Amino acid sequence: MATFNGQKVKLFTLNANRPLAEKIAEYTKIPMSELEVNRFEDGEIQINIAETVRGHHVFVVQPTQPPVNEHMMELLILMDALKRASAQTINVVMPYYGYSRQDRKAKSRQPISAKLMADLLTVAGATRVIAMDLHAAQIQGFFNIPIDNFKAMPILSTYFEERLKGEEVVIVSPDHGGAVRAREFGNILHAPIAIIDKRRPQANVAEVMNIVGDVKGKIAIIVDDIIDTAGTIQAAAAALKKEGAKEVYAACTHPVFSGNAIDKINNSEIKELICTDTIHLRPDQTSPKIKQLSISNLLGQGILNIITNESLSVLFEKE
Repeated sequence: MATFNGQKVKLFTLNANRPLAEKIAEYTKIPMSELEVNRFEDGEIQINIAETVRGHHVFVVQPTQPPVNEHMMELLILMDALKRASAQTINVVMPYYGYSRQDRKAKSRQPISAKLMADLLTVAGATRVIAMDLHAAQIQGFFNIPIDNFKAMPILSTYFEERLKGEEVVIVSPDHGGAVRAREFGNILHAPIAIIDKRRPQANVAEVMNIVGDVKGKIAIIVDDIIDTAGTIQAAAAALKKEGAKEVYAACTHPVFSGNAIDKINNSEIKELICTDTIHLRPDQTSPKIKQLSISNLLGQGILNIITNESLSVLFEKE
């Protein structure tokens, strides 16, 4: 337990991303509290909290990375236990928000799963959610509790400022929907943007139709929030090289890397892919082309600011 301004604080983590939680604990100087996560033979989850949480401000680090459903159930069950044990507040640190791509009805008779996740978190007892680069900003409106949407852009852009200093750079959005993100990234690096005009004949399949913008002779940085199967960035990188881009880099916040994504990245025209540790990568998800930057200090400072009732807005943006 840690105490700040007379407030009792505890930090927990589950099985999704313990390395990130440990880095947050080191930064905040809040020791990690212990709990047991057990499973019955049929797969049901049982959680035992080994210490009192009565009257404590509790922070739970649990991004809903794959397997999404498993990690979401762990989180919901822990929150129910915390609520029944009289925790004063339950703050969910969920840098990767699962189901965020299902934020609207794209076809008739489809669910809005991102809203359902918000309802489940709230009913289970969450009093605040801390996320990072939500796939759609309107997800914040799905909650009736405070939700803080941190940005990885300051961390990613700082890396490229140092890595490509003095080079002529163009920021590339992999689709029209990411144009605003690319523009913000471009403003920081004082670089123009280009947009990949693509279509999706089916889920997780992308076809590049055209490139809007000048990339010839420039270093292209493809910027996205999520890289899942890596099909989009593989096709985009090939198209950029074909159009005369000098080199191609990629950056994302959430490295989901499903299926044979690593093979696609290794066999692509991408020189380097920069991502954050919102998702813990398994050994088979690593590659010499992939570099992971930590968001632990940013989230840790956010936690400290919440505890001491200080502003969070200064942490969201880069001057």
